[in-house]
Amino acid sequence: MKTTRRLGWATLAALALFLATPKATSPAAASDEHFVLQIDQVGTVDPLSAHYVERAIKDAERRSAEAVVVRLDTPGGLDSSMRQIILAIQNSEVPVLCWVGPSGARAASAGAFILIGCPFASMAPATNVGAAHPVGITGDVLPEKVTNDSAAYIRALAQAHGRNATWAEQAVRRSVSITAAEAKRLEVIDLVVPSVSELLRQTHGLTIPVAGGKTVTLDTEGATVEVAPMSIAESIFHGLIDPNIAFLLFVFGIAGIVYEVLHPGLNLPGVFGLIMLIASLVIVGMLPVNVAGLILILAAIGFFVLDLKVAGHGLPTFAGITCLVLGGLFLFNASVPGAHVSKALVVTVALLMGLFFAFVVRAAFKARHMGPAAGVEAIVGSIGTVTKALDPLGIVLVRAEHWSARSKQGRLAEGTKVRVVRVDKLTLEVEPASAGSELQPEGEGVR
Repeated sequence: MKTTRRLGWATLAALALFLATPKATSPAAASDEHFVLQIDQVGTVDPLSAHYVERAIKDAERRSAEAVVVRLDTPGGLDSSMRQIILAIQNSEVPVLCWVGPSGARAASAGAFILIGCPFASMAPATNVGAAHPVGITGDVLPEKVTNDSAAYIRALAQAHGRNATWAEQAVRRSVSITAAEAKRLEVIDLVVPSVSELLRQTHGLTIPVAGGKTVTLDTEGATVEVAPMSIAESIFHGLIDPNIAFLLFVFGIAGIVYEVLHPGLNLPGVFGLIMLIASLVIVGMLPVNVAGLILILAAIGFFVLDLKVAGHGLPTFAGITCLVLGGLFLFNASVPGAHVSKALVVTVALLMGLFFAFVVRAAFKARHMGPAAGVEAIVGSIGTVTKALDPLGIVLVRAEHWSARSKQGRLAEGTKVRVVRVDKLTLEVEPASAGSELQPEGEGVR
């Protein structure tokens, strides 16, 4: 047993080490000393992406990269993760260039802070930056105290790099957003370039500030661009931070736990339900969730359970489907870009959950409250016929089988209909099936 446990822990440790290891890079890129490391901050700014950026910058320092290019395309994310990324950029001993691209990308909310806090900020044509008003975990606009703190922070970042601090503050207080061309004209960024290669060409020879108050002159002409990969664990968990996945895990997690409560003994639905529920709450903690949406989803599950216990003619199930649809649609703050659940997914899940509770859970619920379906105890309540008079012992025919039986009400003649009331090992205790059953007086012989 101990050996098995040790083997299990060793396997888990090996898996964790494998997941934490970055994906392999090409030999050519890894051996090239004249290279620029590109870090892709794509999607939500969260602890996984912050860890990735921090790790990649340290790797660039260790390998003496010419520069680091942070490519941004994000709707925003957690304030703590955003500050962790900015701190990693400010403390980098390698010059860091930020670029919002390709065309169609954005640096919204937390992304705007990162771009403005970068030593050199650039954007591709047809991109935008701004909409940096802080939003709370409940999806509501945060109090003025938090807004003032964010405004002061972004203003300090802009001033540190000689950028338009007035506009930066308006991005926080009024959620203004501008295009790349406007950002260049308003001196929010330093350059508008269509690609990373063009960025490196145009910045060759520029002096960029690095950690410790030092400066480094860029030598990026002809440098190889190597994209820093996320580790497998970072890729998996960063990909899980998605409103659709959070919705699915929360709904299925609650459903699994409810199924286990209504039909205990299987354990698997409860265990997996709890795991999915915890995972959903972790993901929800990184997204602008609306508490009203969570309440509606919980109410939907309540209606589904209610329909199992009362004769509601399907009305509670209909109410549950309605609440689940509304809960999914209002689960996240619609004002935050990308923070919404697919309407098609919401409707599909609501219908599937309605069917699941109406048929699968209902069947399990009924099975739990039924008597035993097999074994000797299942014969209790059955009607049989006396084949050898009971005095008080005899033989009865029940369910096409002959049983030793004992009468509870005196002698019972052959042919009397009896009902099984108890099983004592392999002997049935019986009584007349009706008040009109034939009773034999004491002392009468057995024929």
